Amino acid sequence: MILHRTTLETPAGTLELYARGGRVCALGFVEGRARRVRTLARRFGDVEVRDVAPAAAPLAGAPARIRAYLSGDLAALSGLALDEGGTPFQRKVWRALRRIPAGRTVSYRQIATRGGAPSAVRAVGTANGANPIAIATPCHRVIGSDGKLHGYAGGLARKRWLLEHEGAAVSG
Repeated sequence: MILHRTTLETPAGTLELYARGGRVCALGFVEGRARRVRTLARRFGDVEVRDVAPAAAPLAGAPARIRAYLSGDLAALSGLALDEGGTPFQRKVWRALRRIPAGRTVSYRQIATRGGAPSAVRAVGTANGANPIAIATPCHRVIGSDGKLHGYAGGLARKRWLLEHEGAAVSG
């Protein structure tokens, strides 16, 4: 299995993008590389990672869309081709995340309730934390029921930055 990787310098930090077959299968900040590599190895088995330039064809324009989003075009990531894997429950949560409009936040409890499982708040949090495609699957838009920022693989400062970038009201 061949995965193509590139890095992108952004105002929020250095992002690392992995793609296969023209679809993004992982996106996150470089500090999370070790976890991301382990997750990709569990998912795909023996992989060969090929570093490519951001404009390379196997990335299907994803770096340009990410840069556009970070430059203020908050709709630039809609329609991005994703290959996130995951369990059926995780994919359900990740679809719910992609329905959260830019500049808005929801709580873990709201996602669980909307998904018909109001007691699954922790499971939603776990699925949110396992999201392999940061920003495009906007787990940063999920906050605690208390309205405060909780957990983000890229760190709370980045979560705050992303939310403020989108114009979301942020507390805590």
